[in-house]
Amino acid sequence: MSYIRELQDVIWKLHGVASRHVDSVPVKETLGGETVWDGVVEVFDLHQHPKATRAYAWAHRPADQAHPKRHVTVLHVPPVISAQLAVKAAMAQEYQKRGQAER
Repeated sequence: MSYIRELQDVIWKLHGVASRHVDSVPVKETLGGETVWDGVVEVFDLHQHPKATRAYAWAHRPADQAHPKRHVTVLHVPPVISAQLAVKAAMAQEYQKRGQAER
């Protein structure tokens, strides 16, 4: 299965709609002068989603190789209106999850 097809399957499972790949956008996110994320975000048009016409998706392996590959999807819903903002939103959500787990 191709990487794009894999992401489309994840979109289908999570959001219940078909998708069409439209672009691959390189994104590099830095914080305090250090690169915290560097990768390619795949952009998909969504068919008949009730809230969004587009989604951003990518997959990565956590630093701990014992964990499985992680898929990320972010809907194109303001304020998330670009691949760059999708990465920022996903990072913010991950940071919040970590903070809650440490409490």
